[in-house]
Amino acid sequence: MAWDLMTLLVAPFVASVTCWWAPVVVGRAVSVAAGLLAFVLAVLLIPSGQAAALGGWVRVDPLSVVFLVAVAFLYLATMVFAVGYVRPAGDPDVAARYNRRLFAGLNLFCWAMVVAPLMSSLALLWVAIEVTTVISALLVAIDDTARATEAAWKYVLIASMGLGIALFATIVVYYAGSTVLGNGYELFVPQLLAHARAFPPQMVRLAFVLAVLGFGTKVGFVPVHTWLPDAHSEAPTPVSALLSGALLAVSFYAVLRYFQVAVRTVGGTFPRDVLLAFGIASLALAAFTLSAQRDLKRLLAYSSVEHMGILAIGMSFAAPIAVVGVLLQVLAHAAAKGTAFFGAGSVVRKFGTKDMARIRGGIGALPWSGPLFVLAVLALSAMPPFGIFRSEFLIVEGGLSDPHDAVVAILVVLVLLAFAGLSWFSTRIMMSPSTGPAAVARGEPSAWIVGAMLIGVVALVVLGVHPPGQLSDLLTRAAAELGVPR
Repeated sequence: MAWDLMTLLVAPFVASVTCWWAPVVVGRAVSVAAGLLAFVLAVLLIPSGQAAALGGWVRVDPLSVVFLVAVAFLYLATMVFAVGYVRPAGDPDVAARYNRRLFAGLNLFCWAMVVAPLMSSLALLWVAIEVTTVISALLVAIDDTARATEAAWKYVLIASMGLGIALFATIVVYYAGSTVLGNGYELFVPQLLAHARAFPPQMVRLAFVLAVLGFGTKVGFVPVHTWLPDAHSEAPTPVSALLSGALLAVSFYAVLRYFQVAVRTVGGTFPRDVLLAFGIASLALAAFTLSAQRDLKRLLAYSSVEHMGILAIGMSFAAPIAVVGVLLQVLAHAAAKGTAFFGAGSVVRKFGTKDMARIRGGIGALPWSGPLFVLAVLALSAMPPFGIFRSEFLIVEGGLSDPHDAVVAILVVLVLLAFAGLSWFSTRIMMSPSTGPAAVARGEPSAWIVGAMLIGVVALVVLGVHPPGQLSDLLTRAAAELGVPR
């Protein structure tokens, strides 16, 4: 399947270049086609879960395929959404230039996130995630407003400091490996895992803590999450969807690669306890903050902090079923959060504001995307029959079988609190009758937006009711790569 990996490595980049130079209508078509191609190629990797190219520099295993599928799915859905969301306005030349820049940037951003799970080297993984920072910061600021520029600068400063720490983690783990493999070796993940048991434990502990803190800046772990609400709120909606549903997941993937090394060197207790601390802090802050939000997109941003906390807590449980739940949550969160941001974009486009106090009667004004947005919010709140309900059920089951009864109790209470804040405000703006002096005209901004949301909701139902057998097998194999006895 080397051709599959090479196509994934090249196609989104080619699409980005095409969008920069081609007419807008061509760029939009190429973007959707590139997203579809990436998703199909990612799905083709599910049965085997293994492939390599370029002498092993490009490589996937079951773990990386899980994250690749999540990114590729959201790549496709976001491109479909963007076609309907980004409409020409004002001067035609200015609008065309904005469209070319946005679609070129979106494809380049997705290219960097697709490339990250393909990298066999921890050093190149760091480079890929650093590239996502540069591209996504430019996309956050693309609307050229004062608030967007401020959010982009805040994002660059905090993420750069975090990735500096992550680079230090890469150097430390390289030093740990050099004590066994000698100088001049490559930081290939299979090579590190094969020899990790002989690495110096203290160096690996240090590398793991630095990796969690450094890459955790991009994941959105508390206390290094402060860039996230501003960037998600001020970025164009397609960018917000990719930041939340894909970029956070790719950064979490980097943390899991260091987790694999750590558990083989120092055992499972230390890395799981570190993740548990960050997970509880993130989930607790999000749960108590959601109810205080008034900006619709900031509400969804804090929901992302919540779900990243759940992922970290799930990884703190030793039971394999909990790890399967974590990986399923990665897929379901990509679909749910992307769909929720698409719905938020439709609401903002219709009402002209993100202020939830000024939005009422969403379902009446948006007959298709309104109900779909409510379903996406319910999915994020872990309601059945959606995928996040299934994944969090598996995480809780794993915690009870580990056993971590007290942690599970805290997890459930905080998730219920987050559910109350998220669902109350979102459903209120959608289901309450309009109170304005003039009713908003009924109708959808674009059928493309509805189509993108339908893709996400269908995926959530499939993941929640009956995930495909080959996907379930992939999740099991990926969980086996992450799990070791305590």
